[in-house]
Amino acid sequence: MDKKLYYTIGEVAEAVGEPQSVLRFWEKEFDSLRPVKNKRGVRYYTEADLDLVRRICYLTRTCGYTLEGAREQLRTRKLDDPKQTIANNLVEVRRFLAALKDTL
Repeated sequence: MDKKLYYTIGEVAEAVGEPQSVLRFWEKEFDSLRPVKNKRGVRYYTEADLDLVRRICYLTRTCGYTLEGAREQLRTRKLDDPKQTIANNLVEVRRFLAALKDTL
């Protein structure tokens, strides 16, 4: 995913492999996830929001935490978790390989 100032909810959903409805639900569940909205209510996520969504996804989907457990981990865990960085990189590699496979 190219680095941008703002990402739409569709771009974020595609980047993390979750439906847009899950992202909207997570906004209600995680106080720190607050994308900017324009007058029409269109959400725009920053790079920091995208990183937070990736961490929430990692904690809930990969590690199996409940939402409460994920909230607690986000409160207590260091932001630059090496396992999270590795997981994010692997997701990007998988996406790249899938795109490469489609072109062959």
